[in-house]
Amino acid sequence: MADRWLHRLLWLSAMLAALVLGGIVVLLIGRTAPFIAQQGMELLARQWYPGDGEFGMAAMIAGSLAVAVLALVLAAPLAVALAAWLRYFAPGWLRRPALALFALMAGIPSVVYGLWGLLVLVPWINGWVPPGASWLAGSLVLALMILPLALLVTDAALAQVPPDWLHAGAALALSRVGMLRRVVLPHTAPAIASGVVLQFGRALGETMAVLMVCGNVVQWPGSVFEPVRTLTANIALEMSYAAGDHRIALFASGLLLMLVTMALLALSWRLGRRHHGTA
Repeated sequence: MADRWLHRLLWLSAMLAALVLGGIVVLLIGRTAPFIAQQGMELLARQWYPGDGEFGMAAMIAGSLAVAVLALVLAAPLAVALAAWLRYFAPGWLRRPALALFALMAGIPSVVYGLWGLLVLVPWINGWVPPGASWLAGSLVLALMILPLALLVTDAALAQVPPDWLHAGAALALSRVGMLRRVVLPHTAPAIASGVVLQFGRALGETMAVLMVCGNVVQWPGSVFEPVRTLTANIALEMSYAAGDHRIALFASGLLLMLVTMALLALSWRLGRRHHGTA
């Protein structure tokens, strides 16, 4: 009886979440559809001058992708390497405290990471190549933010490797590195990729941290040391005073981010199913 009620409660919670998400998408489409139809490909231009009726988002789309991709390139390999080291190579007494530390890092609010980046990272980069607030600063802060969850997801995937496979590898005289390369990582790759895709979505959707350290200049990202502005930062900066078409353009930015996030979620779900299908 209790299991039946739990099943119904979980089903109701899932449907409620789906309804909320669907309501947000419908609201954004309803607000922006006429504007998008009117502007067309002009929304993909480079110029963002709302006061002059120019709502080109290309530079901010490129800035969002550049910051998130670099963060993923920095964080994902490190997360996989650290997770593998903690599970197969680290001393037994170190593993549990290290995982607890990463779990704690995953719960730190993003604004705290942004504050650290503003007070420590930006001045350090400025001493190297001015102005400090830049694409690189944003990517480093995002990499630090997504590293803990990527590591924990990777560790959970590594834990799903059947012990018999490890025993068989040991019987074949595979070293730990060889077992990792030939047995563990091929089996867990879909689950690890699923977690990495979710972290990429989180990096794309982050607002406060990148707003504090990226410099917020609407320009095409040409160098990692130059300021950029992301779509999320643009919404946060301008929504308080936007009106008319300017406000609708910001809603269109939100709709774009929502659609990209949903696509990444679907990709992560597909990768996760592939992992369970091969387990």
